[in-house]
Amino acid sequence: MSADDTPETDEIEDSSAPLVEHLAELRTRLIHSVLAFVVAMLICFTVANPILDILVEPIAQVLRARGENPQLIFTAPQEKFFVLVRISMVFGLGLSFPYIGFQMWRFVAPGLYRSERAAFLPFLIASPALFLAGAAFAHLVVTPMAMNFFIGFSDAVPALAAILSGQDMPADVQNAELRTVFLGSVRESLDLSLKFIIAFGLCFQLPVLLTLMGQAGLVSVAGLRHMRKYAIVGILTLAAVLTPPDVVSQVILFTVVYGLYEISILLVVRVERRRKEALRAAGLDDDDEDEDEAAEAPK
Repeated sequence: MSADDTPETDEIEDSSAPLVEHLAELRTRLIHSVLAFVVAMLICFTVANPILDILVEPIAQVLRARGENPQLIFTAPQEKFFVLVRISMVFGLGLSFPYIGFQMWRFVAPGLYRSERAAFLPFLIASPALFLAGAAFAHLVVTPMAMNFFIGFSDAVPALAAILSGQDMPADVQNAELRTVFLGSVRESLDLSLKFIIAFGLCFQLPVLLTLMGQAGLVSVAGLRHMRKYAIVGILTLAAVLTPPDVVSQVILFTVVYGLYEISILLVVRVERRRKEALRAAGLDDDDEDEDEAAEAPK
């Protein structure tokens, strides 16, 4: 045995081996996740044009309703290619997320108790479902209202259509004053649509976030109810920022997000009830329950 082969050295190597194995497993799962994302992105790139047509359909509907030509323009030769790449990346991430989440779950799950795995697993299913619900709400409800509001500031000019088509300018518009017309860029329009989709998809994660925080003991039902008035102000501010300045769209957004907040409170109530039942079964909840009742009692 050499001088380096001491018991202390063996003990350090034994304790560091699991860490090395965990890092190797994490690297493997990250590589698999990246490969899944790349494959999903390439698949989405093959159908990026139909996806683009779906994303810009709210603008097309607004333009048709205004009697205008439903078309968008490119302002640079490479613009469409990078627009399709952006669509492929966003939807490729969404397509590969179940596999990526599964890889992360396989890495984390061995370190959790069975009860923790049973409590955490439903959120892996609920989170993508809520994100899709928020994205659908943004695309079908919010984006058309926003586009109708913003495009409403521009008016089509008959003379512009005549100039672009090579026809003679009508006599009744030769002396007309200068007006604006909407010639939408695909990149800018897509950015606005994707911002709405991502913003509302994240807003719909509110029940998942607050319920997880409730399970971790970071928030309580009493605290959420006490913060309700501040939540109302925050949601109204969010509605004013994310939607056009018209009452209808703001009320719709406020109703949906505030409803999610109230649903979150009900979910945290259920979490706390289960925790108290578990503590009561173990005979450890008497003092804590008395303290909670004293804290919630009106002063």
